[in-house]
Amino acid sequence: KCIFFKSFQLSGLIQVIKDLANAFIPSGKLVELVDKGLAPLVKTLPSPFSDEIQGIADVSGTPLGEIMLFNIFYEVFTVCTSLVAEDKTGKLLHARNLDFGLFLGWDTHDHSWKVTEKLRPLVVNLDFQKNNKTVFKSTGFAGYAGTLTGMKPGIFSLTMNERFSIDGGYIGIFEWILGLRDGMWMSFLTRSVLENATSYDEAKNQLAKTKMLAPAYFILGGVKSGEGCVITRSRESCLDIWELNLKEGRWYVLETNYDHWKEPLFLDNRRTPAMKCMNKTTQMNISLATIYDVLSTKPVLNKLTTYTTLMDVVEGKLEAYLRECPDPCMPW
Repeated sequence: KCIFFKSFQLSGLIQVIKDLANAFIPSGKLVELVDKGLAPLVKTLPSPFSDEIQGIADVSGTPLGEIMLFNIFYEVFTVCTSLVAEDKTGKLLHARNLDFGLFLGWDTHDHSWKVTEKLRPLVVNLDFQKNNKTVFKSTGFAGYAGTLTGMKPGIFSLTMNERFSIDGGYIGIFEWILGLRDGMWMSFLTRSVLENATSYDEAKNQLAKTKMLAPAYFILGGVKSGEGCVITRSRESCLDIWELNLKEGRWYVLETNYDHWKEPLFLDNRRTPAMKCMNKTTQMNISLATIYDVLSTKPVLNKLTTYTTLMDVVEGKLEAYLRECPDPCMPW
């Protein structure tokens, strides 16, 4: 039903992507290559993703290769801010801004990213169930089979941020196309962990050790005091696990798209203003409402921001808000 009701918006997004491709290669050959070249790759995806992507194409009436392209984009084009914080009572709170569409069609008239504008209407909150019981909840996009933001009520919460690296997601995608398929897609791993892990520690172990197609940051929160971390991943190994540590005064961990032990790119420093806001808020006053305020601070909120999700894993609460950044506002 979700795809049926969102098929018009999904086709609008795909058309914008095709227009950008045709502007890059006017002959239309790139779109033709996508339609014919990517479609066969769907069958190489692990279950249940191959069947789901085929179903999305069938229901929406969109060529299979274009739906595959839509699902690939998130391996290389996401720019995000995620955080886990512990309040004075020991409750863990998890939140994120999902920014998407960098360099994908700047509209000089509306001062906005074309792909980002088309993505917002596709934002959905999903409740994955088995035998009429919730397995996990997530915020995602209609037509997208993976998971970037989710929560297993009463157990853990999880978000994924792209990690900018020379050994990036595009390399893993090319390897997959060439038949080297021993790594897992980032968003598929996130969803698999939300479906199958039964504890915070099990989730952390799977996220740290599974080989992937692209480098990433996994931001993981639990239900007990101290259960919060940022897992920094290369495609093949875990580079660092940065954890909450109240004894050292670290009552929150916050990740954008740069290794926490390095300075962020000066043109894209969302980390510093976000951390200033968190420190000013203080642990005494932290709540989902004040975290929303932090994530509404420019440039943490920017022209790429599609949604903000707030999660309270103990209460099983997941809320998502569509976001727009009024001018003056940074492009990213």
